[in-house]
Amino acid sequence: MPLRGPKVLVVDDEAGIRQSLRGVLTDENYQVAVVESGEACLKELASESYEAVLLDIWLNGLDGLDTLSRIQELPAADRPAVIMISGHGNIETAVKATKLGAFDFVEKPLTIEKVSVVLKNALQQRRTDLELQRLRDDTALPEI
Repeated sequence: MPLRGPKVLVVDDEAGIRQSLRGVLTDENYQVAVVESGEACLKELASESYEAVLLDIWLNGLDGLDTLSRIQELPAADRPAVIMISGHGNIETAVKATKLGAFDFVEKPLTIEKVSVVLKNALQQRRTDLELQRLRDDTALPEI
């Protein structure tokens, strides 16, 4: 039985983007789920644990930036790395997303190479952050 890869949630209101990313990432051995809205993303994250989220900026209802803000409220151990994706991005939006806690910002049209590299880097950074927190917790001096 092959090892199961990291769990990734794709959030985009365009069905074609969701299906393309699911196919490409599944081929790269990721476990992929897809949803079409910010509300569905938050509901999914409340019931399942994911290591990364590819999150479109422009969504109907709760937009990507508001969804990102809500994801950042999750406890650190449960919080996935978030990569923002947009076809209408600008520097201002990218900076805002990064300040809100996004790992990176990828512009459409997406390329397999760009998504793959950014996702691998985001997952590595998340693992490093979680390990650092675990070490801090393990070495914390007991309160007197």
